Amino acid sequence: MTQYREWTPEECLALQSPTEGYLCPLNANTYGIEFLEFRIREMEGLKRELYNVKKPDDAPSEPILDIPPELEDQYRLIQYTFPTEVLKAKTIGTSLVFAVGSKEVPSFRMIERHYFRDKLLKSFDFTLGFCMPNSRNTWEVIYTLPPLDPDVERLMLENPFESQSDSFYFVGNKMVMHNKAEYRYEDLE
Repeated sequence: MTQYREWTPEECLALQSPTEGYLCPLNANTYGIEFLEFRIREMEGLKRELYNVKKPDDAPSEPILDIPPELEDQYRLIQYTFPTEVLKAKTIGTSLVFAVGSKEVPSFRMIERHYFRDKLLKSFDFTLGFCMPNSRNTWEVIYTLPPLDPDVERLMLENPFESQSDSFYFVGNKMVMHNKAEYRYEDLE
């Protein structure tokens, strides 16, 4: 059985490379927070929708809290394929629709750390205030992206899925969720 320790937001903000495994168990989500829909869009240029996933209406309504560690990536890791021009974007927007269980969420915080190989490229830290119990919420975020070094950009294009991110979710100072993503960039047209 995997042993977990408590991680603070400050410790997550200090990480310089992707984590090995997950920093909290699925059952740390004692608030019943469940992601229902996630959308990523360009905020400039063609203003395309880059990604949209929605939980099927007939899917179980309760979040999964206990699966074998060897299957966690199937539930907690997403692989994105984006058009190459996203690497030059200055801003992107996301929309996350989520539900909250029977306990109120006094403060919901998301920390995202983006890496290429073992180097931190960018970090984001957003806080959403109070979420009522048994509510459905939409969290809109606009990301201002730092410019990429042309050599790093070339390597990211040549090495799919070596671009990674860790997303840490906190209620107050307690980590309740940790998800990962891997990214590939290619010409999609």
